[in-house]
Amino acid sequence: MTDREFKKYVNTEIMEYERYLEGEKRSENTIKEYAHFVKDMLLHLKKRAEEITAQDLKKYKMYLSTKKKYSKNSLYLAVEAIKAYFKYKNMNVARDLKAPKRPKQMPTYLTEEEVRRLLNAARDNPRDYAILSFLAYSGLRVSELCNLRIEDVDFSERIVRVHGGKGDKDRIVVISPRAIEALEEYISTRNDSLEYLFSSRKSEKITRVQVFRLVKKYARIAGIKKEVTPHVLRHTLATTLLRRGVDIRYIQQFLGHSSVATTQIYTHVNDKMLKSVYDKVLQEY
Repeated sequence: MTDREFKKYVNTEIMEYERYLEGEKRSENTIKEYAHFVKDMLLHLKKRAEEITAQDLKKYKMYLSTKKKYSKNSLYLAVEAIKAYFKYKNMNVARDLKAPKRPKQMPTYLTEEEVRRLLNAARDNPRDYAILSFLAYSGLRVSELCNLRIEDVDFSERIVRVHGGKGDKDRIVVISPRAIEALEEYISTRNDSLEYLFSSRKSEKITRVQVFRLVKKYARIAGIKKEVTPHVLRHTLATTLLRRGVDIRYIQQFLGHSSVATTQIYTHVNDKMLKSVYDKVLQEY
């Protein structure tokens, strides 16, 4: 097989793998990441899937770790992508390929003052202000926000119906009157079909990349030094709710976590709150 023929084979494999992942209801981000890792593996090994051995995969994993200096997190994702690929191919060659344990990282979150600065930075742009308000007050994942339609929002009850969230689960999210006001102001400026809740100048549905860029842009304008993403705003809402005494089981439902164990990480993020509670109840014997 010539180099050109092999590259064509790889591209076809990746397209079919992506379709398989879509059928498995994987998120857009997961599909993109998994496709990248598998394509890199095939091009590096220069073998068709049927020719790859368990030894090849072990050597490739070592290459990622030593030559490409992948972090444990990146190496974990690469291994998971490769294992999912060979599962899709109905081959057990990756059965014994072990992923490293992912380091537990505390989620980044903003202070309430930083959130105010972020929102104020977008105040003069109705669409961007509405998007940031929605993320800050709803805790939606960015893909969930992009897929929202006008009909999913009950403006009088301040309820958003999220369809096909992570794990293909539907849920209801309550949002702030401020987010509703921002949304109503933005909608009044639109003159398109109004099918999707948030649109861009080029299409009726805003993309994940556009939302990421938007969040980073206003974080920079607001002078926030942290790396701010839509997911950071999700972490921020969860942390704020917990700090204000909301039961973690309600936060679990609000964020759409399948297990409370996932939500449990937020109990560890606020050491200042822990110190404050301790000092109030136990000053000295």
